[in-house]
Amino acid sequence: MLSTGALRAHLLAARLAGPVATSREASLRSYRLFAARDPRATLGLSPERGWEEQDLLRLMADKCGVSGDPAHVSGPDVIDPERTLAGLEAFAERLSHAAVRRAPVLFGTGHPHRLLGFYAELADALSAAGCPVLTPAQGRCIDITTRFGVRMYRLGYVRGVAMVREPGVRGAGGDTGAHTHSPLPVRVVLEAVAEGGGRLPELVVGDHGWVCGAGQLGIEAIGLADTDDPALFVGEAEGRVAVAVPLDDAVQSAYYRPLTRYVLNRACLSQ
Repeated sequence: MLSTGALRAHLLAARLAGPVATSREASLRSYRLFAARDPRATLGLSPERGWEEQDLLRLMADKCGVSGDPAHVSGPDVIDPERTLAGLEAFAERLSHAAVRRAPVLFGTGHPHRLLGFYAELADALSAAGCPVLTPAQGRCIDITTRFGVRMYRLGYVRGVAMVREPGVRGAGGDTGAHTHSPLPVRVVLEAVAEGGGRLPELVVGDHGWVCGAGQLGIEAIGLADTDDPALFVGEAEGRVAVAVPLDDAVQSAYYRPLTRYVLNRACLSQ
């Protein structure tokens, strides 16, 4: 078992917490976009209250440990490892509850190059515990607005984890999914389940639009979020996202393996 102290040390050494690669400039830009209700930052969430930039800065200081000083406008952002550890504990508890009731679960990521392995191990463990891991709408095409205009992507699954790919792009291991913040993929998936008369997920696990899009529709959602992803923490504050774990979501994929072991152990799902 990986101890809490060892995991804290790993978070700092891998820059998953502490000073992270996400810049203060990027975080503040996201807060401005969210305050303006820009869909690139809201990720499918429709906030119940008006969130101004200062409100978001205070929230992120509380949830992540970033500096609450508005005069701090450059340099690396900071995540408090204690908040990450607390988030992982809450995350593991939700997985444990799902396993006990053998709830249907949906996994989806907008960071397949970094986080696929993390989610896939969790999907394997929940499946072994008797939870149906849902994979609807395989191959469905989705038009997503990007900075290059509207592009068509195709929904696919690798080891039970949903992602989108550009049509025709294939690679060994299926790790060629596209980075996206869009909530459209989870909406398409849930619509496909409803149309087919299947069981809707009782828990959605992921990041970006997968979490916010599901939470907005009233489905329990938990996920990982960086300092430039205020939507998940707003959703948590407003009660539509169950757990948002603050950490850098774009480090090397191998650096998430200790987190996987820790979460599975805490959820009593270690195999």
